[in-house]
Amino acid sequence: MKALNYLLDRLSENSTWRGIILVATALGVQLEPQLQNHIVATGLGLVGAINFLRKEKK
Repeated sequence: MKALNYLLDRLSENSTWRGIILVATALGVQLEPQLQNHIVATGLGLVGAINFLRKEKK
């Protein structure tokens, strides 16, 4: 149960979602090099949306 609570706590953090998106973006570029510009633009757009929409915990 501790591991699940730890995971849920991490998933509630902005930095976790940014990291997941950036890793997925990097993997997408490796898997589909011909779509590199679209993948990078989408990943950066999602990270920007997270930064804009979510409020940091204090």
